[in-house]
Amino acid sequence: MTSREAAESLSQPSEAPSRPPPRPNYGKIHAKPLPVTAYPLPPLIPHNPLSILHIAFTYLYRLLAPPSSHPKILYQAYFSAETRSVHVTDETAVRALWERGFFGKGSLSRSEPSWLNREKKRRGLVANETSEEYTAQRRAERRRFKQERARKEREAIEEKLKEERPIHENGHLAEQTARSRYEGLNGGLVDSLAESMECLFEQQPLSPPAPSLITFSLSDAANDTDAGKEGHVPPLPTESAASDNSKPTEQEIEAEAAAIENQEHLQLNPSEAFFLTYALGILQIRDRATSALLPSETLFSLFRRHSYFPPCESQDLQPDDPFLLQYVAYHHFRSLGWVIRPGIKFAVDWLLYLRGPVFSHAEFAVMVLPAYTHPHWRSTHELQASTKKKETKSWWWLHCVNRVQSQVRKSLVICYVEVPPPWAVPAVIERKASVEDIEIGQILQKYKVRELTLKRWTPNRERD
Repeated sequence: MTSREAAESLSQPSEAPSRPPPRPNYGKIHAKPLPVTAYPLPPLIPHNPLSILHIAFTYLYRLLAPPSSHPKILYQAYFSAETRSVHVTDETAVRALWERGFFGKGSLSRSEPSWLNREKKRRGLVANETSEEYTAQRRAERRRFKQERARKEREAIEEKLKEERPIHENGHLAEQTARSRYEGLNGGLVDSLAESMECLFEQQPLSPPAPSLITFSLSDAANDTDAGKEGHVPPLPTESAASDNSKPTEQEIEAEAAAIENQEHLQLNPSEAFFLTYALGILQIRDRATSALLPSETLFSLFRRHSYFPPCESQDLQPDDPFLLQYVAYHHFRSLGWVIRPGIKFAVDWLLYLRGPVFSHAEFAVMVLPAYTHPHWRSTHELQASTKKKETKSWWWLHCVNRVQSQVRKSLVICYVEVPPPWAVPAVIERKASVEDIEIGQILQKYKVRELTLKRWTPNRERD
């Protein structure tokens, strides 16, 4: 390289390495714990007497003209009997329910509805990473860490073998003795680590070859071959030809992104849907066939019937319906400020998050069990046998569930829901009242919740 070329290379600015896009500000996105708006009073300043007047004025103003905590247009959804869930299709409602309370899950995603963002990134329209990609990155980092740890352990064993080899007179015998000793102590650690390393390397796909910059057809190749015989050299692509393959403009990218139809909807389980409809009053659920609005009383009976498989009739409902037990526990923990999510992944009913799944892992895993403490359930031998069969669990079951939670660093919470006697529903049926006459609040207040926290004790980890 001449001095002139070196000067030109130094004068040209080098391209800065591309930085990954920043992660979303989850503290700002999920600032509200529920999809309702709260209006707190102004703070009280002890050394400023005017703050008391400000508080009094604000209190009287909101007492005379109270602002609405609900959205102007309630969120719409419909009940799907096939999936026994409630579907929300409006994108505004989907984002609001997920960002303010982590309600539901995406039908085409693991938890957060992110199918549209994944599709845009697959087409090269956006550069932001989704939660599924973050999970894949963490798993890849964890896999590399385990491989590095296995390599260091294998090197330590080999170094120890080399140190003990000169002690014996026969080197071959010493090597066999040392290897047998360490394999016995470590349980075949060397072979297992080697096999795991080979499996990991075999699972990693080979990187595809880089695509060529110039593509040509078979006819062009034949022409080029004939031309090469005559000593003709094909011309290089000019700047105008290279500009034809330039990147699309921002307008084209935005138009293509807007043309993608979002094929994902939000799925709410019956407990979440009934909490949003009955407790918060921000969700309206309609019948899928008739588009008729379903009131809370109708949903209460509908969810109870569909908690059985196949769905039962209204006259067959009992106070220990699966929906009633699950919703009582869900409403209880939501009222305590927990973010509660389904826990089928860890063989439990619910998972309790302090703020949400994007901030930290779940601290507690909840298993809901019925408790028949009322004297009515011991009045006859048939009721005693039936209730004992429902509430009795084996020690094998308890140890299995507790072992799973200890492996994922969660504390198991046994949530006992005390079932009242069957007084509410038969009273409605006997007087032939309509479903709308059912007082949901009077039924729910008969249930009580008791919590029992279990933790697996391991002597080698907890010696205090």
